[in-house]
Amino acid sequence: MKRKRQIINIDEDNCDGCGNCVTGCHEGALQVIDGKARLVSDLLCDGLGACIGECPRGALKIEERPAEPYDEKKVMDGMVKHGANTIKAHLKHLADHGQKTFVRQALEYLKEKGIANPLEEEMAHGHDHGHGGCPGSRMMDLREGDGAEQGDPGFKSQLRQWPVQLHLVSPMAPYFQKADLVVAADCTAFSYGNFHNDYIKGRSIVIACPKLDDGQEIYVEKLQALIEDAKVNTLTVLTMEVPCCGGLLAMVKQAAEASKRKVPIKSVVIGIQGGIKSEDWV
Repeated sequence: MKRKRQIINIDEDNCDGCGNCVTGCHEGALQVIDGKARLVSDLLCDGLGACIGECPRGALKIEERPAEPYDEKKVMDGMVKHGANTIKAHLKHLADHGQKTFVRQALEYLKEKGIANPLEEEMAHGHDHGHGGCPGSRMMDLREGDGAEQGDPGFKSQLRQWPVQLHLVSPMAPYFQKADLVVAADCTAFSYGNFHNDYIKGRSIVIACPKLDDGQEIYVEKLQALIEDAKVNTLTVLTMEVPCCGGLLAMVKQAAEASKRKVPIKSVVIGIQGGIKSEDWV
């Protein structure tokens, strides 16, 4: 039965058939056919978007539409044919995106088939698998780090996670759990000079553009998941003073109204020249 879920969309006009996305998709959901990248099976697309960062022409994006549910066992049927290194890369890909359920299903499949788990030794020693996969979207928890590696230590980064773009984040990532969350319009960080210390320090963050980004219904669903599933503690919405930016606060309010949990929401409006125009609980 087809239900709405996140799945890859390919803009054929922009696609030049380079095939980078095919190698970026561990699940085998993409192939180059007749000079264009094609999604060959809904069953194989996990909707995590690891392929997006591999596309040099921006022809890939995540959309929400009716699709066959992702089937980890179908994916593993294809993985095992290519050997241990392919299985290992796939397991790391799932782990990078915080997909614990799919990792468990994959390990159950290997056990049922009597196939060795290529990550067993590393998992036994507690090795981190957050350093593989697509650099643009793999999940990285930076809370234990010491800020920027270079530059003036007085201006080190306060970023506690990667990714930050709302399309790419997983609401189940550990750094969102019971966090104070900042939902920021893209331009705010460029206008407000002390953005890191005043608004990122000690918080998790997602960014979005309410005017230019596609798939804003997905944004509302992700925000609702952050409220209900991640159980975020507070929401601070940072927008610019320009009228179109108000759409971000509207999305947050829509998600909050649809959620079973209630969470405090603060609206902060940043001026084009960097000052704070208003700061109110809404």
